[in-house]
Amino acid sequence: MKILIILTSHSELGNTGKKTGFWIEEFAAPYYVFQGVGASVFLASPKGGQPPIDPKSDELSSQTPATIRFKADGDLQTLLAHTKKLSEVSADDFDAVFYPGGHGPLWDLATDKDSIKLIEDFWKSNKPVAAVCHAPAALLNVINENGEPLVKGKKVTGFTNTEEEGVKLTEIVPFLLEDELKNKGGIYSKKGDWESYVVKDGLLITGQNPASSEEVAIELIKLLQS
Repeated sequence: MKILIILTSHSELGNTGKKTGFWIEEFAAPYYVFQGVGASVFLASPKGGQPPIDPKSDELSSQTPATIRFKADGDLQTLLAHTKKLSEVSADDFDAVFYPGGHGPLWDLATDKDSIKLIEDFWKSNKPVAAVCHAPAALLNVINENGEPLVKGKKVTGFTNTEEEGVKLTEIVPFLLEDELKNKGGIYSKKGDWESYVVKDGLLITGQNPASSEEVAIELIKLLQS
């Protein structure tokens, strides 16, 4: 079982002068789920090398058992520092793809041509595609076999407008993910802010927020083992 995790390379939070990137929990919790079932995990990002970590996800209030384990895991730190470039990976080599969130994907993965092609290739090959929190942004410009948006008519979730308001970034982000998933024809649903919520529609799995990341990974493994 080979799983590709694709992380953002984008580190600037709009024009605020503050930093963003990927959210540690949304990477670490799924990684340890995958590792726990013996899957081989490979990492990639648009630019390759060390993906930027959202500093907010490293704050005390954001710590979970997975993030604490991550910070003590030298092997994973080394792996993370040497992600492959997206342009150098192929869907043929993996059984599934997983996208962790953080705000970074709104700026790069939403429009990254290599990422879009990879998802289209996974989809054409009937391989699962999973994304959590802001990472469903990577699905927005993916086209299905009928030439329509991949999410059109699909049940999906992702970071909500009210959660974006809660972190006071509504005016900073390039778009609101909830709105854009709906605009592309996605059948969007959500639970309460910050509650774990996962939606599965065939081979597509999406999670609402950081709390959903482990459950998304578990659902992905169930799909691969079915």
